[in-house]
Amino acid sequence: MCGIVGYIGTRAASGILIEGLKTLEYRGYDSAGVATISEGTLQRTRAKGKLINLQTKLEGLEDPARLGIGHTRWATHGKPEEHNAHPHTDESERLAVVQNGIIENYRELREELKEKGYTFCSDTDTEVIPHLIDEYLKNPAPEAVLSAQSALLEAVRQAVNRLRGAFALAIVSVDFPDELIVVRQQAPLAIGFGQGEFFCASDTPAIMPYTQAVLTLENGEIARLTPMGVEVYEFSGHRLKKYPRTLNWNPIMVEKQGFKHFMLKEIYEQPGVVRTCLETYLDTDWDVSSGESPIKLDLPDALLDGLQHVQILACGTSWHASLVGKYLLEQVAGIPTFVQYASEFRYAPAPLMPNTMTIGVTQSGETADTLAALEMEQNRRTEQGGDYAPRMLGITNRVDSSLGRLIPDVVGTMAGIEIGVAATKTFVAQLMAFYFLSLELAYRRKAISLERMAEIIEGLRQLPAQLEQVLEAQERYVEELSHDFSETQDFIFIGRGINYPIALEGALKLKEISYIHAEGYPAGEMKHGPIALLDEKVPVVAIATRGTVYEKVLSNAQEAKARDAQLIGVVPMNDAEAEETFDSLLPVPDVDELLSPMLTVIPVQLLSYHIAARRGLDVDQPRNLAKSVTVE
Repeated sequence: MCGIVGYIGTRAASGILIEGLKTLEYRGYDSAGVATISEGTLQRTRAKGKLINLQTKLEGLEDPARLGIGHTRWATHGKPEEHNAHPHTDESERLAVVQNGIIENYRELREELKEKGYTFCSDTDTEVIPHLIDEYLKNPAPEAVLSAQSALLEAVRQAVNRLRGAFALAIVSVDFPDELIVVRQQAPLAIGFGQGEFFCASDTPAIMPYTQAVLTLENGEIARLTPMGVEVYEFSGHRLKKYPRTLNWNPIMVEKQGFKHFMLKEIYEQPGVVRTCLETYLDTDWDVSSGESPIKLDLPDALLDGLQHVQILACGTSWHASLVGKYLLEQVAGIPTFVQYASEFRYAPAPLMPNTMTIGVTQSGETADTLAALEMEQNRRTEQGGDYAPRMLGITNRVDSSLGRLIPDVVGTMAGIEIGVAATKTFVAQLMAFYFLSLELAYRRKAISLERMAEIIEGLRQLPAQLEQVLEAQERYVEELSHDFSETQDFIFIGRGINYPIALEGALKLKEISYIHAEGYPAGEMKHGPIALLDEKVPVVAIATRGTVYEKVLSNAQEAKARDAQLIGVVPMNDAEAEETFDSLLPVPDVDELLSPMLTVIPVQLLSYHIAARRGLDVDQPRNLAKSVTVE
């Protein structure tokens, strides 16, 4: 989730660009770069790592340019190296582009452009854009409609109509020194109106030091910024009449993109997160006959080979993701796995076992208990040495964090910034990391057949579309269902096997944001005590997907129904037996049991969200909680 800025006006652009990037650095800090245009030349400076590295490179440079673009990067396509940093240029280095988002069809465009003689210098999806614009500048399409206004604007329009995905762009060219072209398609972009100057940015805080007059572009819009003003067009070329608004700025209101709360927006971002994970870590060209691993985690052999055990340290939602990870590592890769609360492990660590990989899972990379437990384990294993030497792996949404500095090998979960305190998209991203890790280890250990691995991978590829299907089918129904529970005091969630952690996660989400007492149990344990809690005032959510324990969970649900509990079932679509059992159905596509947590978590997230919203609570900032737990 990158950040882009742009400026055209009467002041030196570079300082304004750097200040804007400082504000946007939370969106990505793998690399940064700026490109400015002055006196017929394009000056581009890029640096790997945090923005300070770019600032160091720019120190002492005289740059009077009054037109420029800047970028701070969260790497998706291509490693965070300088050659992958934005801005990207055409081959003549007379045109520069920065992008936020993903170009889904970049592979086919890349091949098309290579056949026309274009060469590529990066591993990114973005680099196809300047080459494609350059191609349309040289060879405008016959249906050109905006060439009278600007050849650059028309070339950009033609190019973006070839792109598929979610993206925001800013483009400058030496040959058009009085123009800044910006584009929005399902990625945020705002334009700031100053006195004889104009700005663009992914987020309004980057603009606010200069103006409060802001125009937010909508999906499918292109804008041309010149010293004379701003023109806005649809991708079709139709010109629009739009007017800026004056911001009464509140940071918590930024970038909700039409959603009432960040949490709901982030629930809806989960299909895109899964797509990003798949593109980043899965070899899309892999087949059974390749002889190579389908997984691209780029982890060292010394970390993964010869493992006898795995222990996972985590807290909260990350702990629930780790329980799913335990199931995957044991059932797919065949490795005995233990999951510990990091806060407990610190004071009662497990006895040392040889050839053990320790995994720390933390959304922010800053969770104090997890970091402390990992450091302690690293130290005591270093002291022991030999087969007990540390093998440490981190799973986090913030690779450039304390976790990344503590542990050399980290899997980034690619979820982008998550503002809602209650984790949603970062949870499914952590699950994806465990799917990839378990498949990589299964491949190395020959724990499952390649045919079975191919089945799982094909199932993973189908998940984004299935997630979208669940969201589209259930949003309105769950909102209506939530009305029945706005005064409820207690909830029970039950599941078995790989979906028991989803019962725990559903209960946690409801507690976090609605302040309703909720508990998650293994369904088979209900009769061993918790069933005493049940009556007509205590709803039960049962997660029952087809597989090894499906009939068992249905039987457990019947036991709750016999105690007058209202039953809500997260069940397979079009299941007659489920329809007879449950009072309310939250159906999900019928998938391999191994993949079902990725889908069953969506209904419980939506249910928790809508109950809390119905109760009029602050969903994004629930009481007593913080996004990153940095104290013990």
